Amino acid sequence: MASKPGILTEWPWTWLGNFKYLVLAPFVCHSTYTFFMSKDGERQKRDIVYIIIFPLLLSRMIHNQIWISISRYRTAKGNNRIVDKSIEFDQVDRESNWDDQIIFNGLLYYIGYLMLEQAHHMPLWRIDGIIIIALIHMGPVEFLYYWLHRALHHHFLYSRYHSHHHSSIVTEPITSVIHPFAEHLSYFTLFSIPLFTALFTRTASIASFGFYVTYIDFMNNMGHCNFELIPKWMFTIFPPLKYLMYTPSYHSLHHTQFRTNYSLFMPMYDYIYDTLDKSSDTLYEKSLEREAEVPDVVHLTHLTTPESIYHLRLGFASLASKPHTSKWYFWLMWPVTLWSIMITWIYGRTFVVERNMFKNIKLQTWAIAKYRVQYFMKWQRESINNLIEEAIMEADQKGIKVLSLGLLNQAKKLNCNGELYVRRHPELKVKVVDGSSLAVAVVLNSIPKGTSQVVLRGRLSKVAYSIALALCQGGIQVATLDEEEYKRLNAKLTPEAATNLVLSKSYVSKTWLVGDGLSEEEQLKAEKGTLFIPYSQFPPRKARKDCFYFSTPAMVTPKHLENVDSCENWLPRRVMSAWRIGGILHALEGWKEHECGNMMFDIDKVWKASLDHGFRPLTSMVTATESKI
Repeated sequence: MASKPGILTEWPWTWLGNFKYLVLAPFVCHSTYTFFMSKDGERQKRDIVYIIIFPLLLSRMIHNQIWISISRYRTAKGNNRIVDKSIEFDQVDRESNWDDQIIFNGLLYYIGYLMLEQAHHMPLWRIDGIIIIALIHMGPVEFLYYWLHRALHHHFLYSRYHSHHHSSIVTEPITSVIHPFAEHLSYFTLFSIPLFTALFTRTASIASFGFYVTYIDFMNNMGHCNFELIPKWMFTIFPPLKYLMYTPSYHSLHHTQFRTNYSLFMPMYDYIYDTLDKSSDTLYEKSLEREAEVPDVVHLTHLTTPESIYHLRLGFASLASKPHTSKWYFWLMWPVTLWSIMITWIYGRTFVVERNMFKNIKLQTWAIAKYRVQYFMKWQRESINNLIEEAIMEADQKGIKVLSLGLLNQAKKLNCNGELYVRRHPELKVKVVDGSSLAVAVVLNSIPKGTSQVVLRGRLSKVAYSIALALCQGGIQVATLDEEEYKRLNAKLTPEAATNLVLSKSYVSKTWLVGDGLSEEEQLKAEKGTLFIPYSQFPPRKARKDCFYFSTPAMVTPKHLENVDSCENWLPRRVMSAWRIGGILHALEGWKEHECGNMMFDIDKVWKASLDHGFRPLTSMVTATESKI
């Protein structure tokens, strides 16, 4: 929002929320009906121009999303990045309405078609119309935009309108269309000049309209990327191009310096009116030469559900900025979901998802293009292990200090909690970390003080065994309801600790420590008000409305964790899983050992280290499910 919002700041359909697309519904329905349901005698009146408006709007949304994904991927890798400052949640929230301008333009296209006879039955192609639109854009549009832009930087208009756009110092492609409604009115008026000229001179065509709109979107998105992608040879072959096409670094200076580089897409007016930033060429060359970043710590995760592709930081920014939940409209997108599954299945490689900074430690998140269900397929294990091993070897070759294994990448049945790779490559310099020690510490510190007994349910794991040992040694009784589990736990405990392990047939304890495999039937047997504290990577499916469900082991991150604009799976904003934090602590503390296989660090030492570095317990963010207890 601008610092002093002026009139017509809000979009007219803001109050509709996610139902704002309904404003286009009457036009879409009418155009579809008139095209497909015309009577035999009216078939000659069918006009492809009317029905093609909606596909054009969809193509614009897809075009924008492609730019968002590519830009986020490239800036996470670091090569050719322009500005190193971070993007945070407030920017994602501010830019989440980027589709408003497409809805607005769609309304005007439909209304313009219905009101102007010249827009009916346009030919598919006319070269003279394309030339007219190009010349008018290069002349009047670029010239008028330059002076409009300078006017918007006057303190009166800047504080009421344009400051909203400049709130984003580090730009993303979609920052280009984040403006108050009144500002978009002026832009549409400006960009409609070439289109109206082509219409009234009877030279307009479907191709000229489509090309011009696509050109505007392409240049807008490209100019607001935070990485340089225009190769130097283009300016070498044709030197005048520097006056006709800007670059991402050129426009980035406008967002960091504010009073230079005002031009739309063609810098010639900055040259003419002496508003060119003197460092434009230097920043351009410096950005081109910048190599991919080598992080200190890598967290290796993977895809979860088929819809998780949308929640990745490289997916839909607004979804990635919120905890992973299923949306009703995902079933409408099943063709896209199926296509993405096929692509990831074929691609089958590890890719960079995110970059962060923690003090002076550079962090990256890599994801394996495998879904959760694939980790339970025996015939997929070798393939998955190969991908994890390749990622570890790549990290080792790059000089990365720590690689932490997230989610099922550390499953015992898969690779013995990561020990498989250390055995295969005893010379590894990168430290392989499963983060189990901190996960245990988080669970232990989530148990309410004064608790004398807990119930341990779900599949046993390295974390579960360590929790049971710590509790029994601390004098807290651990009850298990399965005889086989009791025997396996008892075998891992010392004789003294085993005295606090009991085989019970009752559900009297109100503190349950739960792992994978906890059924809804078992949850229903718990007493009202029971606390379910997961020790597994994945949360249990909630079956009770009268009980409390804690998060999977996680902690709230300190403010000096930078560039955080997405959520880690189902966790709240600025909350990080214990397994991921474990890798960061490993690098911060300079620990020299691997933490994998049966290896565990001192629980108290790891917990103290996490607090010393600013991480905080998540127990205050426990989610009660609906009803009061």
